[in-house]
Amino acid sequence: MSSTPLHIVHTESSLGWGGQEIRILTEAMGMRQRGHAVTLIAPPTARIFHAAEERNIHVVALPIGRKNLSGLLALRRWLKHHPCDVINTHSSTDSWLAALATRFMRHAPPLVRTRHISAAIPDNASTRWLYQSATTFIATTGERLRQQLIERNGFDPARISSVPTGIDTDRFAPGNRTIARGQLNLPLTAPIVGIVATLRSWKGHVYLLEAFARLTDPSALLLIVGDGPQRQNLEQEIARFNLTGRVLMPGNQRDVTPWLHAMDVFVLPSYANEGVPQALMQAMACGLPVISTPIGSITEAVQDGISGRIVPARDTEQLHQAIQVLLQDAEQRAAFGAAARKTAIEKFGVDAMLDKMETIFMQAARHG
Repeated sequence: MSSTPLHIVHTESSLGWGGQEIRILTEAMGMRQRGHAVTLIAPPTARIFHAAEERNIHVVALPIGRKNLSGLLALRRWLKHHPCDVINTHSSTDSWLAALATRFMRHAPPLVRTRHISAAIPDNASTRWLYQSATTFIATTGERLRQQLIERNGFDPARISSVPTGIDTDRFAPGNRTIARGQLNLPLTAPIVGIVATLRSWKGHVYLLEAFARLTDPSALLLIVGDGPQRQNLEQEIARFNLTGRVLMPGNQRDVTPWLHAMDVFVLPSYANEGVPQALMQAMACGLPVISTPIGSITEAVQDGISGRIVPARDTEQLHQAIQVLLQDAEQRAAFGAAARKTAIEKFGVDAMLDKMETIFMQAARHG
């Protein structure tokens, strides 16, 4: 625990649910356990708002879901009456609102901006003000994202750190595949390929379906765990590829570990907007061989030919070949899975994330 407890305020304008929101909650709970006071500010309709309540995290409902005057004024009023040591923003909208709300505030708390994804940042004067003047420090979820901000945007490297998302490697650990399949009413001996991800286009589910449809073993199953705006489109694609009955879509799961334990191979064929995806690290921590793409900071987690396979994004033929080879080679699956687990423990533990973020918060608070 830090010798000087802080009051850390997280802001999140997103209404969705995914690895970003899970990281915020994990970090909040970890900082609270270290003796810091933590508050989350989010729109009352956001998924993270209700998830925070379930976890007994102090959460405040403010209309920060859009870049408008009402959200700006509401946030400014709250901050004036609730002093804090540092504000950690996470999405574009809440970052702008927090920057403007504190712009002319006496004793304004410093801003730390966490960049979770690899989407390009506009190169214009207003964005440079937001990131280089209004923001004290930037944390990225991978080194490649950090380099992107330095090389493409010209941001000060001394004020940017890579802080990979931490995974609970005790909770996400290898399990008994037979028991997991029995609990989930899945076939005990069928080859099972799986993905855990919000159903968004850039996660590459469509390419996974096409690659899976080419497998030669008709008994193979595909688990698509998660929900999101692409569900109807994916259901249509399943019918188009004649995969009805071979693809299961159980939706969002509060606990994904049994689903990971049931899989033989984990696949995440993203083609955009990634840092180091949380589900990928969870799968690796569970000792699963993984197949993914060189997007964002994914290759900082997956070593091609050691802990899994890296294939070009949107290349269904190479994706198909990688899945086919792994399903047919139990020895290679075991070797990749063991290396993946080792990487998860060494590089992506929760304590490592908390140590780095705590240091950033302390430095930002002293600067402020």
